[in-house]
Amino acid sequence: QEQLVESGGGLAQAGGSLRLSCAASGFTFNTYALGWWRQALGKKREFVAAINYNSDTIYYADSVKGRSTISRDNAKNTVYLQISNLKPEDTAVYYCAASELMSYDYMRGYTIWGQGTQVTVSS
Repeated sequence: QEQLVESGGGLAQAGGSLRLSCAASGFTFNTYALGWWRQALGKKREFVAAINYNSDTIYYADSVKGRSTISRDNAKNTVYLQISNLKPEDTAVYYCAASELMSYDYMRGYTIWGQGTQVTVSS
């Protein structure tokens, strides 16, 4: 069974940082691109960052560019998202997702989704 499980969310203060993890199982992780998405209450799900299968292509949304790092460890079947200088507008449920091709910010390209982890940033 294909599965993605996010962890690392929680409550953080503005200006702080968080590192989210997403553990994969049930599919050939090192052949898939991975992405992070987020959805704030009452808003559409939006793209955050994506990384291709071997980490040589990385893409960020403008909203997090310069203060976020996406990375992956294919030996551990895990993808990470570090966000620094957190802002209240980063508050959202964060999802990781997998796509067979590098889908960048094209949501329909992602075929496997995790259940999400809540990140709340207080001012």
